[in-house]
Amino acid sequence: MPRIKPLLPSEFPKEMRSALAALRPPNSRHPRTPTENRPKALNTLGTFAHHPELAQAYFTLNGHVLSATTLTERQRELVIMRVAAVRQSSYEWYQHLFVARDAGLTDEEVGRIAYGPDAPLWNDLEAAILRAVDEMIAEGGISEPTWNVLAAKLDNRQILELIFTAGSYDILAWMFKSLDLTIDDDIPELMSKYDQLY
Repeated sequence: MPRIKPLLPSEFPKEMRSALAALRPPNSRHPRTPTENRPKALNTLGTFAHHPELAQAYFTLNGHVLSATTLTERQRELVIMRVAAVRQSSYEWYQHLFVARDAGLTDEEVGRIAYGPDAPLWNDLEAAILRAVDEMIAEGGISEPTWNVLAAKLDNRQILELIFTAGSYDILAWMFKSLDLTIDDDIPELMSKYDQLY
């Protein structure tokens, strides 16, 4: 039982409409993720519905991270899925498993994300992205060797996006664990269709 019971969509306060709109930034660089046969994250949204002002503030950042980031969609999902793996956030992992596949990551690559930067077959940049996530979570910052690889391949905006993407999803992992938020009811059915969807 979650410590804060998510509100049902019919119970959302009217202020949630503008909060949800913040998930769609005007300067989007990436196409909207598909919604059909994808998780709806109603437990997450229903939790945020208790505090629409906070929801709008967070969704503004999250909307940018998802749709307007200067990282590629693949790079973004490497960051998010690695945060989920390190934080052992099954809620975050299952929600983004579908997004990661939509971004072009294969099931084999998704599996390697769980093993981390030292898993075989990552190129130097992808290994550094995963390592940066590990270092930020464990040490609070990116080490000099990892920074040097990132700085050779990414521009300043992309490095900032990497840091804020990891931080944004680390915050969500804290929320999921702190509130004992359960996986949404649609996930088991979607997982049973997963192979057919891809």
